[in-house]
Amino acid sequence: MTQSHEMKIYGGIKLYAGTASLELASKIAAYLGETLCGRDIIEFPNENLFVKLHSSARGQDVYVIQHTASPVHRNLMELLILLQTLRLDSAARVTAVIPYLCYGRSDKKDQPRVPITARLVADMIQVAGADRYMTLDPHAYQIQGFFSIPGDVLNSQYLLVNYVRDHLLKEMRDPVVVTVDLGYAKKGRNFAAGLDLPIAFIEKRRLSNDAKAQALTVIGNVQDRDVILVDDEVDTGGSIVQAVNLVKENGAREVYVAFIHPVFSANAADRLAALPVKRYITTDTVPISPEKQALFGDRLVILSVAPLLGEVIRRAHEGRSVGQLFNE
Repeated sequence: MTQSHEMKIYGGIKLYAGTASLELASKIAAYLGETLCGRDIIEFPNENLFVKLHSSARGQDVYVIQHTASPVHRNLMELLILLQTLRLDSAARVTAVIPYLCYGRSDKKDQPRVPITARLVADMIQVAGADRYMTLDPHAYQIQGFFSIPGDVLNSQYLLVNYVRDHLLKEMRDPVVVTVDLGYAKKGRNFAAGLDLPIAFIEKRRLSNDAKAQALTVIGNVQDRDVILVDDEVDTGGSIVQAVNLVKENGAREVYVAFIHPVFSANAADRLAALPVKRYITTDTVPISPEKQALFGDRLVILSVAPLLGEVIRRAHEGRSVGQLFNE
């Protein structure tokens, strides 16, 4: 018996995509040499959603690819209904592939009378029919403890590190990595270590339950240095705006911004495009519309996570180690 027959416990790989992640799902399918399976997703006049598969998934190893950024609740419901449809169709194993997982900041009861919505989302994904899950760079890694099903919580920061090293580092003068807040300090250290660069931090304090926060000071030296600002996601852009202005006030030379998830709520793209930033480096976990991309001109670099997710899907299907991808 060949190794492939020994390892493939389930039927073939079947890839399904919600409407939110069609482009990324197509890239993953191309990486794997597969095609996306057909499905209909219909919204009725009363905003109820209806899903129908074009062919049977019985006995197959199924992967549902859907981010849950804006419109959050539409995208989340699509994911849940797709998962349940495949479970009821007797798929052998169903994996939710969620490049960006919503409600990641609601991960604890940090004040009275508030929910832990990230736990609720995890419960819904499991109840809907997921046997496994995959996600990239959650805001808080303790979220994986909310799931009782196995999963792969992947770090795509190396994509940004590799791009900076291969394409930007030689043109920088005395560069330093700067985290936009202390909450990203550990991941920021890993980013800096990957480039063998020093690190500095921005101290900020969140003042209320809304998206506003006040940047306070830079911990470290950025005077006459090129700065690489790093974060996990950019939502309204407020933290990045404050960080760029703060490092500039402290004498930074050129500013580069690197982050994983381009959520870009409200007018975030307009705010970022107006900043004196030489280059933005991000990924395609959340698609950026052509209109928003045009605001940045050639300053925006979008790296694809499709090869990473495609390889993890292949290894999960064949029962091979995912950790070996990261030398773990």
